[in-house]
Amino acid sequence: MNSLYNKDLLDLTELNKEEFLDILHTAIDMKNNREKYSEVLKGKTLIMIFEKSSTRTRISFESGMYRLGGNAIVLDSKNTQMGRGEPILDTANVMSRYADAIMIRTFSDEMVKELATHASIPVVNGLTDGHHPCQILADFQTMLEVKGSLEDLKIAYIGDGNNMAHSYILGSAILGINVSIATPTAYQPQEEIVKKAMKLAEKSGATIEITTDPFVACKDADFIFTDVWASMGSEHEQNEREKAFQTIYQVNDELVKVAKSDYHFMHCLPAHREEEVTSSIIDGEHSLIYQEAENRMHAQNALLYKLLIA
Repeated sequence: MNSLYNKDLLDLTELNKEEFLDILHTAIDMKNNREKYSEVLKGKTLIMIFEKSSTRTRISFESGMYRLGGNAIVLDSKNTQMGRGEPILDTANVMSRYADAIMIRTFSDEMVKELATHASIPVVNGLTDGHHPCQILADFQTMLEVKGSLEDLKIAYIGDGNNMAHSYILGSAILGINVSIATPTAYQPQEEIVKKAMKLAEKSGATIEITTDPFVACKDADFIFTDVWASMGSEHEQNEREKAFQTIYQVNDELVKVAKSDYHFMHCLPAHREEEVTSSIIDGEHSLIYQEAENRMHAQNALLYKLLIA
């Protein structure tokens, strides 16, 4: 039995380095050998719960389940009994009798934890305010495809210390990849997440740097990442955040000069061109955004395969 069978993925700390790499290599194999896996989830059903709007998460999970021979049921939480106040205890227990796994895209990490506590089937965090583990699996798969190895790499993340920043820090710490995060002082990653990553990095040998200077972060970087300045739930802060970020926290032609000459740019999308990144970068020859987006499906397929097949 593989070590991930019937487990949850609430955040990346659910994975050790070997499990993380196993998912990535399996994802690449699934991508390159579609017929080999065309019925591996035959008879399996994934319930997908959405409290936040979605394009890539819904399409990648739903298409992925069909590609593997399984089924997907999409639920908008507002149109279910959850939206009318049904306890998560009851929802989790009932869904566990109808399906084989649950993916939820929501605001609260606590809600996902509670769902996983009461469900007897695997629960996957499709995105919360604190974490975005499935995106990071796709991102590191993309890095592995491009470089052939994840050894001796440096990644830089520029912008808001949000769920993406948290997951990059944790993922890098688990895999032993050096990471530098540049954010304004008022928008740094949560201290608890950084401390947890530092502890993981002691084992893996990764270096974790938190700075306010994007040029320091991008110095000799192999990969540069960014995200929107105002994530879902923070749109009302857009004007305030623009003032804090627009001076130097934009990935542009000037900033990438300090990265390695063969650097790659990545963004989880959706992107706001000319805000967090210029069109010259996101649409340029160093950009991997569409390969990265495609890999959401493959990385998630590999994850579901590991969670559902002993």
